[in-house]
Amino acid sequence: MNTERGVQAAILAGGEGKRFRPYTELLPKPMVPLGPEERPLLEYILRWIARHGVKRFVFLLGYRWKQVRNYFDEGDRWGVEIEYSIDEEPYTGTGGALAKALDTGKLRAPTILIWYGDIVAPLDVKTLLEEHESSGAAATLAVADRYKVPVGVAEVAGDGSVARLREKPWVDLKVTIGILALDLEALKEAREALGTSFDIMEHMIPWLIGRGHTVKAYIHSGPWYDVGSWERYQKFDPREFKEFLEA
Repeated sequence: MNTERGVQAAILAGGEGKRFRPYTELLPKPMVPLGPEERPLLEYILRWIARHGVKRFVFLLGYRWKQVRNYFDEGDRWGVEIEYSIDEEPYTGTGGALAKALDTGKLRAPTILIWYGDIVAPLDVKTLLEEHESSGAAATLAVADRYKVPVGVAEVAGDGSVARLREKPWVDLKVTIGILALDLEALKEAREALGTSFDIMEHMIPWLIGRGHTVKAYIHSGPWYDVGSWERYQKFDPREFKEFLEA
């Protein structure tokens, strides 16, 4: 795949970051500093994707969006092209953010790489895109091969006694991680059917499957992290994501 012209990266970064308050009362969540260099989270995502040959970006923004635009401008500093799509009524939800960018002509490439703006993952973007193209799928979801349960898991015997307790164990469970490749024509079809207010994972992907479209899984065996709340931010271990943070 010619990632230089055949792919656009659409970064979902428009939420209010309510689980980061009071810090997000001053800055949007994508601009929260991360790692030893304290760069914005959104910059690390951009650097990682650009490292794999994708040079065209659309930032899907909403809350305090001007701070993001003022920092990234048109992307010259990173050798990429950045456009901005700003959330507004009647476009709501993650799918609505895509619909707004589509309707305003910001999404034009045959393949859209969607990346949720609070996900850190040293994922092989180029291979994901190559597998998506070769399969002819409408969408290819990045899926982790295991999941760390955020609470303790108890095995309870018939008499009610706890036979075993595992604190935050890893389980063999395939989970989506907020990264996917999406065919532009499939997005157009979904937008026509679902309107301007829908969620990508909750509504669009099940709709595509229900309509008979092929949806593939790209298995990611490496680490990933959802920096979605202040509690999660505090527990983030940069040593585990050294490659991602140094892209």
